[in-house]
Amino acid sequence: MTFTRRRALGGAAAALPLRAFAQPRDPNTIRIGVLADFSGPYRDTSGPTSVACAQQAVEDSGLLARGFKVEVVQADHQNRPDAALALCRRWFDQDSVDMVCEVNNSAIALAVANLAREKDKVQLASGAASSVLTGESCSPNTIQWTYDTWMFANAVGTATVQAGGDSWYFLTADYGFGHQMERDTGRFVQAAGGKVLGSARFPFPGTTDFSAFLLQAQASRAKIVGLATAAADTVNCIKQAREFGLGRRGQKLAGLVMFTTDIHAIGLDAAQGLLLSEVFYWDLNDRTRAFLNRVKPKAPQNWPNQEHAGTYSACLHYLKAVAELGAARAKASGLEVVQRMKAMPTDDDCFGPGTIRADGRKIHPAYLFEVKSPAESRGPWDYYKLVGTVPAEKAFRPLEEGGCPLVR
Repeated sequence: MTFTRRRALGGAAAALPLRAFAQPRDPNTIRIGVLADFSGPYRDTSGPTSVACAQQAVEDSGLLARGFKVEVVQADHQNRPDAALALCRRWFDQDSVDMVCEVNNSAIALAVANLAREKDKVQLASGAASSVLTGESCSPNTIQWTYDTWMFANAVGTATVQAGGDSWYFLTADYGFGHQMERDTGRFVQAAGGKVLGSARFPFPGTTDFSAFLLQAQASRAKIVGLATAAADTVNCIKQAREFGLGRRGQKLAGLVMFTTDIHAIGLDAAQGLLLSEVFYWDLNDRTRAFLNRVKPKAPQNWPNQEHAGTYSACLHYLKAVAELGAARAKASGLEVVQRMKAMPTDDDCFGPGTIRADGRKIHPAYLFEVKSPAESRGPWDYYKLVGTVPAEKAFRPLEEGGCPLVR
């Protein structure tokens, strides 16, 4: 298959982001670019497993058997918007990349959205979380696929206050995603009758010692310490918070954005009992288990989390639109591809049936999980118990509240 012959080139792109491809490109080939963290704190959350899921989407689409040519390439954005923009400009202008997906950094996704609109390409932000992407900064060339800060804030903030956690202090990663997560969750906490006592922001990336920030949270005497963080930062915060004994002093941690890969890194001994929200879990139903069985050989050591699943789902639906439009027409206008994607109902093994709204928000259910104890786990990556389901129509911000100029 065409994309497997390009994997070496994809690896070179990750190591040397601005290196040109070594051979001429077929102008009729559809090219998917996975823009992710391959060397930083979010490598396991995104990185190689997202590439594996994009490749699985190509296989499952059936386009190769129908004579279409599809390539998957990859690059490391290094968590730097300037590096990411240079990469994508090169992809769009010289390497004929048609669609960029994953983009697991909100600041980068916002920057790439403007470039994709300028170049009439497609961005499927399957890893970016800021709800601004479907709000005032929405773009007709971008779809936000998997989750967003509004969804996480709604599910975790409201439920925790209702359970008695009515005073909060935030530890926040100092970039767009972290700010948005703190803002959204704080609003839901207050709407539910709780109070926000303060926050501490730590530099991103590069912070590994959270002791000073945890001491501030401890001094606040808030019942809940909300972690407006993700991936490795969340793992380190939880481990260090336990060392500081926050739990023994009556404070609880709320992981606002967490993944099965985080639980894997923390371990069930430390993570058991945590409540968190995800939109995908490999053991949720027969379809999710079937997806895992297909993709697991490509990622045997790092099973897909919700972000990886979002990359699969987004790529698969994109390829369905390409099949309807034809390769030449899809390459000519990213805007037309996105319009076709919005007009088509979504359906895949990761999320089941869904829709895409006018503001670019992909809609599907969200789930509340509790992390199992070691005694409850039956084997590798068996981490969650389903606590509840948030229906698709209630899981995400109402369309009329986002302020997206595309909504009339």
